[in-house]
Amino acid sequence: MNTIARKLSIGIQTFEKIRTGNYLYADKTDLVWEIANKGKPYFLSRPRRFGKSLLISTFESYFAGRKDLFKGLAIEQLETEWETYPVLHLDLNAEKYNTAERLNLILSRHILLWEDVWGKEEREITLSDRFTGVIRRAYEQTGKGVVVLIDEYDKPLLQTVLNEPLLNEYRKILESFYGVLKSADRYLRFVFITGVTKFAQVSVFSNLNQLNDISMDAKYATLCGITSKELVQVFTPEIEKMATHNRLSFDDTVARMTAQYDGYHFCEDSEGMFNPFSVLNALDKLKFDNYWFHTGTPTFLVDLLKESDYDLRVLIDGVETDSSSFSEYRADTGNPIPLIYQSGYLTIKGYDSRFGLYRLKFPNDEVQYAFLKFLVPFYTPMKDGERGFFIGKFVKELECGDLSAFMERLKAFFGDIPYELNDRTERHYQVVFYLIFKLLGEYIEAEVRSARGRADAVVKTKDYIYVFEFKLNGTAEEALQQIDDKGYLIPYTADRREVIKVGVQFDAAERNIGNWITAQ
Repeated sequence: MNTIARKLSIGIQTFEKIRTGNYLYADKTDLVWEIANKGKPYFLSRPRRFGKSLLISTFESYFAGRKDLFKGLAIEQLETEWETYPVLHLDLNAEKYNTAERLNLILSRHILLWEDVWGKEEREITLSDRFTGVIRRAYEQTGKGVVVLIDEYDKPLLQTVLNEPLLNEYRKILESFYGVLKSADRYLRFVFITGVTKFAQVSVFSNLNQLNDISMDAKYATLCGITSKELVQVFTPEIEKMATHNRLSFDDTVARMTAQYDGYHFCEDSEGMFNPFSVLNALDKLKFDNYWFHTGTPTFLVDLLKESDYDLRVLIDGVETDSSSFSEYRADTGNPIPLIYQSGYLTIKGYDSRFGLYRLKFPNDEVQYAFLKFLVPFYTPMKDGERGFFIGKFVKELECGDLSAFMERLKAFFGDIPYELNDRTERHYQVVFYLIFKLLGEYIEAEVRSARGRADAVVKTKDYIYVFEFKLNGTAEEALQQIDDKGYLIPYTADRREVIKVGVQFDAAERNIGNWITAQ
């Protein structure tokens, strides 16, 4: 293929456009064929902008018998018949659902388009009756089973997740509508439903209990997204161009992309997946940035975290949970983890088969640092435009060994926290410390701990290693002594860099840094 003609499919979610427009494509058609020929009603949950719409479009082209679009792909060696089936494609993604009437109108609009093709009977009044009638007539008129493809089935529910009355209305509407897929089973050839959340405990799918949920199936873990092998096989010229632009080697560029965009695991022991939206944008713009995160602001997640008083440090370090986090949906102030996981901000990083416990953490650097930066204005006086200034100053002061300036800036920073920002609990200030040191880690090596037996924070620069211990109910001298007594310096005794101990007293009455002392 001519390098000049190579095109990245940014924002293109239609399989036909990708193939006819000569866009680069990571071939998933062997899995598409397997799914289409091994079962009928499927469900798949994946984070937003992870390729679900393209997958639905690929199924649509396959069941439309578009053999021409699959030339040179894996499915060409698998499919021999290329039959054509009637396809009903329902896309709920690009809409605003603010009332029950709006949801009904959007569903009715889709049915009207299908009725223009397959006809309508006057006695069909309700949405479910009309949906059933379209499916039956399509089957009778073609003699072929009907294919139903539903993209982002849960978009209305997600938009009202914190509005329980409206959420209940939406559930009733969708339960009746989606329930048609069970009663009309004899007319159906294939059903595939995608969404961000599973909503397994909601009555939406209570009448559709025959769905095969492949969200955590190991054999389909790579169905959406890009594997490390696909990244190199499909995009080598683009990676080389990005490496040259950023003055990096090819291998260093792949390593940085891996740290920034890889790391999604959709079942235990599965291969890590790259976020396709971020990968394509990075290769196009030749710049490492937080492309996926910038496309959606998870304000409802922050509201949920604030309402729940959830210890943010636990979330950042990684949390253990059982399988309920993959199916529960409610905006539970006692446990926000399910929604955070299902929205794509956490992923599976480990599994304890003995106890059936999953370890959930941020998938990669993009999500971790973008999520932390997004949280900063909700916990600190730092605004979006000031964040880079503050963190940059903190980093530079530590890099040049100016600890006094660092501590004074930190003290001034806490002094600027307005009284009304929070109820100023001890946990709030612990979280603020945590956020600052975690954000330093994007630019220099910084670790912040909440577990006992370890220093509260360790920051490593080219020339210095800083070991911090904070005392919320004690003195700076006691903090410094704890560093010695607990042996916090032992891991760094052989390091060539200068090691500096920092004992800090946090004044509970003033809610700010009090005395602090250092030693080497």
